[in-house]
Amino acid sequence: MKKKLFALLLAGAMALSLAACGGNGGSQEETDATPSAEEQQGIQTPTPTGDETYVVGICQLAPHPALDAATQGFIDALEQALPGQVDFRNQNAANDSGTCATIVNGFVSEGVDLIMANATPALQAAAAATAEIPILGTSITEYGVALGIEDFNGIVGTNVSGTSDLAPLDQQAAMLQEWFPDAQNVGLVYCSAEPNSKYQVDTVQGYLEEMGYVCAQYPFSDTNDMASVVQNAVDNNDVLYVPTDNTLADNTGVIHNICTPAGIPVIAGEEGICAGCGVATLSISYYDIGTTTGQMAAQILKGEANISGMPIEYAPNFVKMYNPSICGELGLTPLDGYDAIGGAE
Repeated sequence: MKKKLFALLLAGAMALSLAACGGNGGSQEETDATPSAEEQQGIQTPTPTGDETYVVGICQLAPHPALDAATQGFIDALEQALPGQVDFRNQNAANDSGTCATIVNGFVSEGVDLIMANATPALQAAAAATAEIPILGTSITEYGVALGIEDFNGIVGTNVSGTSDLAPLDQQAAMLQEWFPDAQNVGLVYCSAEPNSKYQVDTVQGYLEEMGYVCAQYPFSDTNDMASVVQNAVDNNDVLYVPTDNTLADNTGVIHNICTPAGIPVIAGEEGICAGCGVATLSISYYDIGTTTGQMAAQILKGEANISGMPIEYAPNFVKMYNPSICGELGLTPLDGYDAIGGAE
């Protein structure tokens, strides 16, 4: 009887021990399964194995020297960080926002590992297409404006990050005053379809008005009304300011053909536009910001960084530049401290 009782007690103790072990195993599984911040947001995080290969989609808004340089910098940096491991899908939207959407939707359907969006419409299309695939923007002036984020603090906080091409707008306004201190009326020309262009002209106008200039904005909706708007601005102003604007960048010949014969100088937001129609600019290296974007991409693909916590990166250096050809056409003497675009004096 005692042996039977002892056996029953021993069996019960073993059963309780097994149950306890089973309970601990369940708790451990729950702990290991706790999702990361990226997983909770549904962001895809690559899990590299050392020789992993990746597919990266590039959507560039338009063919333009500045955007081309940013794309090349991105590709070069990523190939350097992951040699032979990246398959690039490089597509150009020919300056059509609808085509940007088509391109990025194709990337999403393919299931690429990362999307690089070059210029604001490309970024907006990519952000609308996926909340899961990591998206890095470049050649974006202001991410808060581009993505409709109020009180933007420098971190998007979703599957989007990247680099900005914003040069100090107060210094651009000061440049206009440095070149044309006796001018009275300044026309600010931009494409109304580009929210970052509106942001730039609003900001620059504020600085110029503090300096005593009378300013007027001349928005155009697309290339169909661009020439007439530029002509109106030329007829009513002493000097024009054009921001970093993709539509303007794609049509600098139109601006040059209207402004230069009329003797109206243009201060431009970046080097590529200035090379086509401007007198001077405070510019960045688009290749450099593309390189930074590629380095960010490598960190994401290798699992070294969480894109939702990556701050927007800005160009570290800005260069004062002038256009020798247009200065010559307008009879303007280049100011000290400016580098010639193209390296020619």
